[in-house]
Amino acid sequence: MSPSLPPLAALRAFEAAARLQSVSRAADELHVTHGAVSRHVRSLEQALGTALFARQGR
Repeated sequence: MSPSLPPLAALRAFEAAARLQSVSRAADELHVTHGAVSRHVRSLEQALGTALFARQGR
């Protein structure tokens, strides 16, 4: 059986956060909350088994 694909919303959230280099700006662009983008990225990281971002504090 082939592995399932990640949800499109998670891929869009990751792409926007990477391109804009900001979860907050990605959330604004996607018209969702900061928390929603973070959850999507976290779920994508769990599905892939690796960190996608080097997280930094403020």
